[in-house]
Amino acid sequence: MSSSPASEVLRYAAFTSRPDGGNPAGVVLDAALLDERRMLAVAAEVGYSETVFVTARDDRRRRFALRYFSPLAEVAFCGHATIAVSVALAERIGPGALVFDTPAGEIAVETRADGTGAVRATLTSVPTRSRPAPAAGVDAALSALRWARADLDPALPPHIAFAGNDHLVLAAGTRARLAELDYDFDALAAVMRAHDWTTVHLVWRERGDLFHARDPFPVGGVVEDPATGAAAAAFGGYLRTLDPAAAGVIAIRQGEDMGRPSDLTIEVDPHDARVRVTGRGVPIAG
Repeated sequence: MSSSPASEVLRYAAFTSRPDGGNPAGVVLDAALLDERRMLAVAAEVGYSETVFVTARDDRRRRFALRYFSPLAEVAFCGHATIAVSVALAERIGPGALVFDTPAGEIAVETRADGTGAVRATLTSVPTRSRPAPAAGVDAALSALRWARADLDPALPPHIAFAGNDHLVLAAGTRARLAELDYDFDALAAVMRAHDWTTVHLVWRERGDLFHARDPFPVGGVVEDPATGAAAAAFGGYLRTLDPAAAGVIAIRQGEDMGRPSDLTIEVDPHDARVRVTGRGVPIAG
């Protein structure tokens, strides 16, 4: 890549304190001169599930405009790239509050150093919502995943959950079912495009405050995300919809089956449709 400020790509791992864990994201801190076609080309060259571009910045007010691109298309919001750019900015202008204007809406983030060598960032999502998923769409997705209805947890019904993007939520009945992910890439991508789903958020409930997750992302040209902040926020809205009195802190463990363990924390408030998502982030050397 060019070394000019407008095209320099930084690389960060989000939802981890280790460069070889979490979900890697590209970060371009000065993209004001890049058009949409160039941003897409940069994202494709980087090859991560998303690269985030700062298209306008006001360091004094700590307010920034962001756009997110996968290798194949622009997405309205990406949680792990938001954590990544928050950490990059905190390292350069100091920890504290940040405000991002994104295609999905305004996203507030709090950053702080946590003594581990990483920066901890907490984003507050746009208002979430969730609704039962259409039966035909669920059946098509299950077919592409090579799952059966019997593989699902009946206590956690399929939903379409939103936190800036739509995500199909499917809850596996066992950890083994979640671990054995071997899906038809093209078939699942076609189903997702037909329904405008950004990811399929596959979860397994170990206990009430701990879930394991996997997120196929074929519509972005990526087999799977090792950490998905946008889907985690949407999942918080899903849990709140299932139980309007739900509240508290929930841990999500993701990426283990890919060899990139990731830790996400969501905070669900029964009186607020927004969900707070927390994770660490660190630069990737080289």
